[in-house]
Amino acid sequence: MSTPVDLVFDGAVATVSLNSPPLNIFDVEMRDELISALGAVNDVPDIAAMVLRSHGKHFSAGADLSEFGSAASIFEGRRIRWDRDPWSILADLRVPTIAAIHGTALGSGLEMALLCDIRLASPNTVLGLPETKLGMLPAAGGTQSLMKAIGPRDATPIIARSMSMGADEALSRSLIHRIEPDVDQAAAELAAKLASLDPLVLSAARRCLRAAQDLPLESGLAVEKKLAEVVGSRR
Repeated sequence: MSTPVDLVFDGAVATVSLNSPPLNIFDVEMRDELISALGAVNDVPDIAAMVLRSHGKHFSAGADLSEFGSAASIFEGRRIRWDRDPWSILADLRVPTIAAIHGTALGSGLEMALLCDIRLASPNTVLGLPETKLGMLPAAGGTQSLMKAIGPRDATPIIARSMSMGADEALSRSLIHRIEPDVDQAAAELAAKLASLDPLVLSAARRCLRAAQDLPLESGLAVEKKLAEVVGSRR
C-alpha cells in the first residue's frame, strides 16, 4: 500500500517524494508523513544532501482547501494546519536541499520548494501563489521565503496579484536556479556532488549565507569570522 510520502536513502543522499498524484495536495496525512520523513533525514548522520521531488504529473497544487471547510472555523483550520508544520522543519534541515519541480507548483507546493536551497525545474513547470485571489495569505512561509529569494520588487506583485508563471519567467526572476529537461536526474546528480563535499565546510557556508539574509552586516561578518576560524582550525 502506497503512502503519501516516500523516503529513500541512497548513500549520503536522501530523496523525499510526494506521492499523492496527480496533484499531490497537502492534506493532514501528507503533512504528517512529511514531518516524519524530514525528521528521519535530520536524524541519520550519514545523510549529507536531500532532494524533494514528487510522483505523478505535478509537483504539488498546494493545500487541501476542503480542510478549512470541515473545521469549526477558518481559524481552527489554520491552527490545525500550523500544528502539523513540515515547513519549518524543512527550512531548518541540517543538510543542503534541492527541489526538483515539474508540472504545477502552486501555493504551499511552491512554498515548500522556496524553502529548499536550490530549485531546479522542468521546462513545463508552472509556479504561483494564488492565495490572495482566494482571500487568504500564503501561510507556509511564502511571504518570507519568496522575498528572501527574489527581493521585494519581484515578490510583491507575485503575491499581491496572485501571479503564476512558466519556467522561463521563473528563471529570469531567479525564482528557480536552472531549467532541466530531466529534472529528477539533474537533482540527483547535484545532490551527489554536494554530498561529496566536506560536510563541515558546506554546513558553515550555508550558515554564513543565511546569516547574510537574516542579520545586519556587522553580525553576519562576525558569524563568517567565527565559522572560518572553526573550519580553519582543522588544518
